Amino acid sequence: MPGSRSARIRLLVAEQAAVRGARVGVVDVCTAAVVALPVGGAGLSAMSRGRASHPLCSTDHISEQLEELQLTLGEGPCVDAFTQGSAVLTPDLRTGELQNRWPLFVDAALGAGALAVFALPLQVGAISPGVLDLYAQVPVRLDAEELADALAFADLATLVLLDARIDETGGPPGGPTEDLGAYRAEIDQATGMLTVQLGVGIEEAFVRLRAHAYAHERRLADVAADLVARRLRFSPGTEPVQDPTDPHGDADPHGDADPHDDADPRDDDDPRDSA
Repeated sequence: MPGSRSARIRLLVAEQAAVRGARVGVVDVCTAAVVALPVGGAGLSAMSRGRASHPLCSTDHISEQLEELQLTLGEGPCVDAFTQGSAVLTPDLRTGELQNRWPLFVDAALGAGALAVFALPLQVGAISPGVLDLYAQVPVRLDAEELADALAFADLATLVLLDARIDETGGPPGGPTEDLGAYRAEIDQATGMLTVQLGVGIEEAFVRLRAHAYAHERRLADVAADLVARRLRFSPGTEPVQDPTDPHGDADPHGDADPHDDADPRDDDDPRDSA
């Protein structure tokens, strides 16, 4: 029965929160889903049509990579589930149809170690705050009962997010979560800085940020951190310029950028730079 399923899922999630010694958060939904379902890991991302999307939590390194990949590449089951408002179930990513559908994501996901991905949108009426992703390292299909449980986990994750508990998603240092507050603020700040540096709108600035992260095989959060710390800046019509003393140095080897662009970091957010 639906009621008993919901109660069972809530109990499983509450048990995970008890292990952490904290109030229930979306990380507990993810870890409970991994315990209950034939999957290897889970991740959850907050998504919105009006602002940049952000990973909220992940249970392991592979799920963390999958969340980052989909948001950086702008394609994959998670993106489609959010856009379509329905579950996207991919029992085997190696099928030709999926490789044509998500050419960048599929290759990267297989490289990360995932062979199956199940993306479940979080929804209450017209509200859709994000997507719950489950992955497996082997091809697998969810049977009817397992799919019903997965959807119940997604429903509970939605309620947790909308219950103003986003600040409860963090676990102990080094645990399987992202620092949501810092992550969201840094990416938003970096995107805002790019609108000034490039003289473009917020959506195009976020696309440029994602494109740079993908081209240099870096995490979106790391590129954002470099921008905010002024170790990296973008200029219209040139490759981004990075401080050569930075260990991730992406400085343009051809010297196309103005050598004076990063002479004074105080000028990085000067609106006149985009003129």
